[in-house]
Amino acid sequence: MPKIEKLGTLDLDLVETSPVVHKGRVHRFEYVRPGYWDNDTGDSYFRFVDRETGERSPSFGKGYHLGSAMAEGDKLIVTAVDIWDGEKIDVFVSEDMKRWEQWNALDLKGYGLFNTSLCKAQGRYVLMFEVGKPPEVAGQRFTACFATSTDLRRWELTAPECTYSKDRYTAPHCLRFWDGFYYNFYLEAVAGGYEQYVVRSKDLVQWEMSPNNPVLQASEEDKRIANPKLTLEQVEKIQSAKNINNSDMDFCEHGGRLVINYSWGNQHGTEFLAEAVYEGTEAEFLKSWFE
Repeated sequence: MPKIEKLGTLDLDLVETSPVVHKGRVHRFEYVRPGYWDNDTGDSYFRFVDRETGERSPSFGKGYHLGSAMAEGDKLIVTAVDIWDGEKIDVFVSEDMKRWEQWNALDLKGYGLFNTSLCKAQGRYVLMFEVGKPPEVAGQRFTACFATSTDLRRWELTAPECTYSKDRYTAPHCLRFWDGFYYNFYLEAVAGGYEQYVVRSKDLVQWEMSPNNPVLQASEEDKRIANPKLTLEQVEKIQSAKNINNSDMDFCEHGGRLVINYSWGNQHGTEFLAEAVYEGTEAEFLKSWFE
C-alpha cells in the first residue's frame, strides 16, 4: 500500500486544483471561485501558481468553473464547464500561460456537468466528466462518463455502458492511464463523511476496486500549516474547522516523487486546499493500489 505523507493546508476556499509540470517546474492550476477570500473580481477565473515561488500567471477563463489541467510537453490543456450543472465543456490550450486558445468540446443537451479530468491513453485523449443528470445517464448523482478525441477538437462519447458508477454516489475527479488500465480516483460517500477511493478498468465498463482503499481520508494531518503566509485568523479557522472529507485529489510526478493536491473540510462550503507527497513514480503509485 502506498505511503502518502500529508504536508498540510496551503489555502482556504480553494478546492479543485491540478498540479502539473510545465517546462521543468511544478505549477498548481487553481479554480478561483467568486467567494475565494482573495478574489475581489466578483467572478470565477483560472490561474497557475508556481509551487516554489508562489508566482501567479495571468488569470483566464473568466466565468468558467470546475477546471482541471493536464500538461503535454510544453502544452497546457485545461477543461472546464461554463456553468455549474450545465451542458457544455470547453477546452483551453496554451504554451506560455498568457495566450490561450479556447473552443467547445462537448455540448450535451439535458445534461448536468461538473468536474472533468483529461489523460492520454493509447494515442488518444480520454476525458472523464462528472454527470448529475439526466437520471438515465447518471443514475444516482454523481457519476463518471467519458469522451475521446485524437485532436482535442472533435470528441465522441463512449458507449453508454462506459461509466462509474450509477448505483451510488461516486463523484469522479482524477483520471490516469498506465499499463493498459484506466485509474479513476473518485469520492466515495461513507458513514460520517467522504473518502477518496480508486478503481481501475481496461475498458471503462468493468471496474476493479482497490483492496487498499481509501486513498485519502480525513485526519488531523490535514490541519497542519503548510503555508507560512497564512494569517493568524486563517490558521484559527483551519484549526477549528469540521473535517469529514478528503476529496478532489489530483497529482503530478516531478523528481521521482508525486506532488498531490486535495481538499478537506465539511463538504458543505467550508473547504481547504492541502498538499501531500508520495516518494515514488506515478507508475509505482498506481500499481501499488492493486497489489
